[in-house]
Amino acid sequence: MEEYPDELRNPPVALISLVGCPEHHPAISSYLHSQQHPINVLALPDFSKVPVVLAKKVKDSGSEDPPGGILKRDWLLKHRTKIPALVAVLFSSLDVSGGPTQWLQVCSDLENLKAAIRPRNVKLVVVVVLQSSSAELHADGNNEDRMIALKKRAEVDSKYLLMYTPNDVSELKQSLDRLGNVFSELASAHYREEGRRIRTKVEKRGYNFPELHMRYCFKVAIYAEFRRDWNEALKFYEEAYRILRQMVGTKTRLPPIQRIVEINSVAEQLQFKISTLLLHGGKVLDAVQWFCQHNVAYRRLVRVTEAPYLHWEWMSRQFLVFAELLETSSATMQSISSFVVGGTDGTLTEWEFRPAYYYQLAATYLKKKQSSLEISLSMTDNSSEVDSSIDSVVPSTYVGQFARLLEQGDELSMQPLSDEQYVQYTLAEGKRFQDSYEIIALLKRAYESYSSLKAQRMGSTCGLEIAKEYFFLNNYVNTKQVCDDIITLYRQEGWVALIWEVLGYLRECSRKLGAVKSFIEYSLEMAALPVLPDTSITFLGFMESGPAGLPSLQQREHIQKEVMELFGKDSRDGLSAEKSTDLRLTEENPLNLEIDLVSPLRTVMLASVAFHEQMIKPSVSTLITLSLLSQLPLSIQIDKIDLQFNQPQCNFSIINKERYTSTTMISSVQKSQRMEKASSLVLTTNRWLRLTFEIKSEQSGKLECVSIIVKLGPHFSIICRAESPASMDDLPLWKFEDRVETFPTKDPTLALTGQKATQIEEPEPHVDLALVATGPALVGESFIVPVTISAKGHDVYSGELKINLVDVRGDGLFSPRETEASFLDGHHVELLGIAGAEQEGKSQGSYSNINRIQQSFGLVSIPNIKNGETWSCELEIKWHQPKPIMLFVSLGYSSQEKDSTSQKINIHKSLQIEGKIAVTINHRIMLPFRRDPLLLSMVKPFNDADQLVSLPLGESNVLIVSASNCTEIPIWVESLSIETDFISASSSCCIKPGSGPESTGSTLLVAEEEYKKVFTVKPEVDSAPLSLGIVCLRWRRDPGHHEPSTIVTTKHRLPHVNVEVPTLIVSSECPPYAVLGDPLTYFVKIQNQTPLLQELKVLLSDSQSFLMSGTHSGTVFVLPKSDHVLSYKVIPLSSGTQQLPKYSLTSSRYSAGFQPSSAASTIFVFPSKPLFKGANDRGKNLESVATI
Repeated sequence: MEEYPDELRNPPVALISLVGCPEHHPAISSYLHSQQHPINVLALPDFSKVPVVLAKKVKDSGSEDPPGGILKRDWLLKHRTKIPALVAVLFSSLDVSGGPTQWLQVCSDLENLKAAIRPRNVKLVVVVVLQSSSAELHADGNNEDRMIALKKRAEVDSKYLLMYTPNDVSELKQSLDRLGNVFSELASAHYREEGRRIRTKVEKRGYNFPELHMRYCFKVAIYAEFRRDWNEALKFYEEAYRILRQMVGTKTRLPPIQRIVEINSVAEQLQFKISTLLLHGGKVLDAVQWFCQHNVAYRRLVRVTEAPYLHWEWMSRQFLVFAELLETSSATMQSISSFVVGGTDGTLTEWEFRPAYYYQLAATYLKKKQSSLEISLSMTDNSSEVDSSIDSVVPSTYVGQFARLLEQGDELSMQPLSDEQYVQYTLAEGKRFQDSYEIIALLKRAYESYSSLKAQRMGSTCGLEIAKEYFFLNNYVNTKQVCDDIITLYRQEGWVALIWEVLGYLRECSRKLGAVKSFIEYSLEMAALPVLPDTSITFLGFMESGPAGLPSLQQREHIQKEVMELFGKDSRDGLSAEKSTDLRLTEENPLNLEIDLVSPLRTVMLASVAFHEQMIKPSVSTLITLSLLSQLPLSIQIDKIDLQFNQPQCNFSIINKERYTSTTMISSVQKSQRMEKASSLVLTTNRWLRLTFEIKSEQSGKLECVSIIVKLGPHFSIICRAESPASMDDLPLWKFEDRVETFPTKDPTLALTGQKATQIEEPEPHVDLALVATGPALVGESFIVPVTISAKGHDVYSGELKINLVDVRGDGLFSPRETEASFLDGHHVELLGIAGAEQEGKSQGSYSNINRIQQSFGLVSIPNIKNGETWSCELEIKWHQPKPIMLFVSLGYSSQEKDSTSQKINIHKSLQIEGKIAVTINHRIMLPFRRDPLLLSMVKPFNDADQLVSLPLGESNVLIVSASNCTEIPIWVESLSIETDFISASSSCCIKPGSGPESTGSTLLVAEEEYKKVFTVKPEVDSAPLSLGIVCLRWRRDPGHHEPSTIVTTKHRLPHVNVEVPTLIVSSECPPYAVLGDPLTYFVKIQNQTPLLQELKVLLSDSQSFLMSGTHSGTVFVLPKSDHVLSYKVIPLSSGTQQLPKYSLTSSRYSAGFQPSSAASTIFVFPSKPLFKGANDRGKNLESVATI
């Protein structure tokens, strides 16, 4: 599309001319260019230029000669850049309102301008450039008269006499807007009138030549484009195209070849205009259909038999231009499926809406042009004469015509060309350019477009064509690069014919570049392809043979033989040795060809290895079967096969006795490596070569065959990755071919289950590894696990002990919870250390002292142990949370002292250890006995379940702490105490043990037994929530008959409590016991600790066990900060444990009641007065003995 002139590629833009006052032209031009519908400006500084620009040739009305051509070449350019639609004449207001001389000059210039524009019907606009505001102009009456006279002189309407005020910023924008509107209106009117004038000629048909009819339709369409009337423009373009089609075959003064060239050139311009308008209007479907019709109409117009390349070049340009139009059109971004469904005839495909399709066809037609041009050039004899006639041929006056430029003195004249001269000119032009670069550029654009659409197959097709063009240009590097990219898809999808063709180009490029490795790889892959055996059949009926020829069995054999010559085999055959003179394999430059599991060369050689047993003992022989398969058409003589294992001492070689002498074998095979001989190593096409040998290994672990090295000739080897028969993939290209399939091994079971690896068992250990655990581990203690190593058959050297702690449940030994941050970064179980290993390491220096301890892993070196000796250590493990673990201990050692190559012997032992909580600590807070305080927090209802316990200020409360043994292991409790958090806690709360004597020894707790201790808690300060401290329990495991275990401290934080001042305190007092029938006094004491008068209701209930005197109910008033005592006389009527008469008090102010508990109301009644005896023995508690 870049070859088209600018006036054709861009839509027409209205053109106006500014005359006079040149200093104002830039401002007006810039404004007109910036509008939504821009207007081009032809600026003329003075009036003398107007007649030159608007001069019009006088036509001979009486001439009936046929036109010289269809379209004039410069007509559209002339109307876009030279002939304006209107002329805007600018006069200064000083000249208009000046003296007579100035006024006469204005009138003279105006008359000359009118005379110049009248023949072309150009509109006129008069612009007066004001030096000041327009108000000053209207204020002067003389100026008004001059304006009226100027309008009459110009013969224009009042609205076309405009004022332009450049010096007034406020009026400048309005002035420019008025100019733009008037210019746009008059320009559109001019183009409308011109179009109507030409359309009248078309309707009257006052001419006898179709060239004029077509020309007039083209002009009407151009004038419609000037007015942006796209529908009318499209209508007349289509009419001009229809008339042009009727002109094909008509006789004119032009020779036949040049006549067709002219018609094609005009049709190309019309097609471009029609397609642009359709795509501009969003009618993509109509544009595609129109282009298809255009293609059908002109595709067979190949009447230029002397120069067919002209037609193919023209066809290529049509597809190229339409592809660029589709690519730049925004309407193509819509859904393609809607376009296809909306088709009327259903013949359009999805690809016809894609630019890539047209780029590809443009390249195809350009290749046809290249081929026909080469044929035409080969048939031309006078090539020197052709070259000399190029400079004198130039484009003629009409589109699509050429003429010879002649100099006649000082004048130039155009001489028509004959068809023969024109063909010679086109041949000379064709020789100047190489079409291959243009073809490559088109194909690359198609390839990129297909790639963006994820159309890999179509893109690969374009890629193959690009490679062919590069190959034609002898650019072998780019050819190889492109073919390497596209052959991957063909291999994946199995397109054998395309693979053959691409490999042919790759093979030849490698030959030209001297890449011997690539040449051999591509050649072997081609020779192993499944192709038709008959060379007389043209593969696929349309395929180009390429440099490798048609795919056939004979061609495969030929390629294999040519490669065999490079290996040093069959060199006496003398097959095309001259082609391979630059490709040699020498001793200094050998070649090792690697074939992995995904290589396309698996068809060349496939190696399968199968162990007959999956588990063998050390130093015990087993059988291994090596199977080789090739799809090459000719048999291969193998010189040597090397089997490589992951254990190098198991490597061995298989020698072909027919190809190797004894001297050669000694020099080519290492003396320390095992050699096997085979009578014949011949690999036939599609037949397995099976070789079975014995193999044994001294080293335990996995024994795997890694690779197979097949040596072909002195300087070439194929390294195949070993594959297991059970998991071996099929050959993709040969999967559906008609061939006999056999198993890689004779035993079908081994072929289905065989593996290329086997497992060598561990050697029998002569060392005992013992782990001992004394029951479950307790949380918090350092649990000791003894490890004992006993040498019972041989010595132990270079030993290493590996310890691993693994969670049995699989939850992991690490917890990321923040609540467990205090437990050593969240590790539930931790390996603290290994006792005994460091002392042993200091005493012996004959081994490397390795000691690496982590939370769940440990690595410790052990000393050398002689046969019959033992070595032991202790693992110290600590549990922070109750969790079962599995303890894995691995011992690795060598039985030889200084043999670094000897195999390591490994012994593994495991032990599951349960981690349990040793003790649970509970507590209980009790108020003072027979003393009940009234706390406001107890009166108010709270829904919060986490409400803190409230304690009365200054009262001695009871705290009972208990520790229970949760395991079946007896433990000794050493002490139980409470530690405060802060130093200030001692001043806010007093916590003391009970009044009984302290126990100096340890207390034994068996399973589920409980240990209790009583403390008194007396809050002394009314403060915020108070911390009672941390309970510290020191205990140890019962060692039994072993050494005493370490002491463990278990801590339990007591909850916070609230401290409140009690409002009322009700206490009851009575003797510690009673005697049947003896009266006693029962006191109820009420303490008011508030500054308020308290009213309480008293209610005393009767009891069957006591006879009571006193009031049973009433109201009591207690003064502020005072006490009130209620006393009752009661007589016991029954002996034993009895309930005193219960009382209840209700506070009217707080609506709260008091009622003693059952324990506080209980008293023991003796049947008679007891006699007490007391004794003090060794500081023990008093014992009371009652005798009745």
